[in-house]
Amino acid sequence: MMQYHRPVLLAESVEGLAVKPDGTYVDVTFGSGQSSRAILERLGPSGQLFSFDQDKDAEANRIDDPRCTFVAANFKHIRNYLQFYGVRQVDGILADLGVSSHQFDVAERGFSTRFDGPLDMRMDRSKGQTAADVLATYSEDELADIFYRYGEVRQSRRLARLIVQNRAQAPFTRTEQLREVAVTCSDTANRNRFLAQVFQALRMEVNGEMEALSALLTQSVGLLKPGGRMVVISYHSLEDRMVKRFLRSGNLEGKEEKDFYGNLLSPFRLVTRKAVVPSETELSENSRSRSARLRIGEKTNIENNC
Repeated sequence: MMQYHRPVLLAESVEGLAVKPDGTYVDVTFGSGQSSRAILERLGPSGQLFSFDQDKDAEANRIDDPRCTFVAANFKHIRNYLQFYGVRQVDGILADLGVSSHQFDVAERGFSTRFDGPLDMRMDRSKGQTAADVLATYSEDELADIFYRYGEVRQSRRLARLIVQNRAQAPFTRTEQLREVAVTCSDTANRNRFLAQVFQALRMEVNGEMEALSALLTQSVGLLKPGGRMVVISYHSLEDRMVKRFLRSGNLEGKEEKDFYGNLLSPFRLVTRKAVVPSETELSENSRSRSARLRIGEKTNIENNC
């Protein structure tokens, strides 16, 4: 098995699924398999689990259990793959968004600011554009936009301008090249945070992470049975805002519909009114958990609500 750290908010997220022994569940971010194993411990002989992961490294952690089906695909295709396996509705979906510790710790993946490696950053290394491709082909305005939108980089325009100027001399192919340019836009006190924001923005663009999350959320309404749970751990304010808005309203726009009496009509009941955050103990053991936010929604009986 590849070396992975314990998933953030593991106990809270699995508890939030309210696993039924004979239920059908989906772990859309398999990674190390620890969350899937925790779900399987609560399933009975007739229970089913589908575990999605587009990263080929995760396949090394596949679980030898007839109740568990590993799906080597992006979770944005969840409905199509479940239909392929003859499943129309499920009792719960778990999504632990972001990057695993294993992906951060392997220099060749290009996710980390700590190592020099190729500017790849793809979750699925068999297809799609790399971070190097983005830096080579995006316009100055496009680069500035993704740095600001996905990384909240304050010097986004200056950084984009420097990248365009430097790539005219030599293409960006290594993480160290990006680091060298990016640090000139940050102050010494916040350098590590600044670099993390820059790399995060590139990674989210390369993998289309916001688009994938949008697809997962919109499909979840039809996939979940009444009483089924949607459990999402996010690590970025944009992701958390989208999840919060969706679980409250049932749509990506956050448009709230109400009945004649002013009651909110939504396909979800909020199980967590406020986001669940890691405990002080977990924070001390894993600093990467500091930005984690867990939200849970329970599918309502839409026909009864309307």
